[in-house]
Amino acid sequence: MQRFLDLDVVRYAYPGRDDVVQGVSLHIAAGDFHCLIGRSGCGKTTLLKLAAGLLQAQSGAIALQGVAVTGPNPHMGFVFQTPTLLDWLDVLDNVLLPIALHGKVQAAQREKAMALLDQLGLKDLQSRYPQQLSGGQQSRVAIARALINTPPILFMDEPFASLDAITRSELQQDLLALCQSQGTSVLFITHDIAEAVYLADRVSVMQAGALCHQLTVDLPHPRQPALRFTPDFNARCAELRQAMDGTT
Repeated sequence: MQRFLDLDVVRYAYPGRDDVVQGVSLHIAAGDFHCLIGRSGCGKTTLLKLAAGLLQAQSGAIALQGVAVTGPNPHMGFVFQTPTLLDWLDVLDNVLLPIALHGKVQAAQREKAMALLDQLGLKDLQSRYPQQLSGGQQSRVAIARALINTPPILFMDEPFASLDAITRSELQQDLLALCQSQGTSVLFITHDIAEAVYLADRVSVMQAGALCHQLTVDLPHPRQPALRFTPDFNARCAELRQAMDGTT
């Protein structure tokens, strides 16, 4: 395995509380899609923030491509549950925002933004504003914005949680295609076991601040919607549910 993102015996506690993350070690290979699941309050969002440098571990080590993570950097993309688009910018300018913050947008960068919007089915909506978009469309814009700089890794914290089932399924498909085409590694948090199995190359289950189970999802790529109804898919969902219930 080509080591890419490494968390070694990482610990973190909020002031006045017991450890939220208790000596977690997690290793993600280059190009892998890794899902982290667990019940509310188990520490998975805190672990993602530590991995991305949004929080500093109180002990242990975190490295991205062999370099210690001390904070967010341009090699990281972020998509959170709320798309957090800027209301006064249209779709295209929201996507180009990470570039515009550091200088003038070049023609090639604008072309790349348009290509991302096209891949996400938003090419004809480039001039609309966030309030003119559906929730699913806003999420697509957020994904395009996160990928505009071609980051080697994407951190995603339940980005589809508020969407209806059909929109969620379509976005999962689009996300997989984009990440595969760009070779992007992903750390993706979700409560949804089926979502984790469909998206991931590997799933980690978190419980009470520690990893209690890991599953390699050896299902064929590219993933197709019909996969969700197969016995192999359901067997992996059942294994993860048992891990979350503490019965494995």
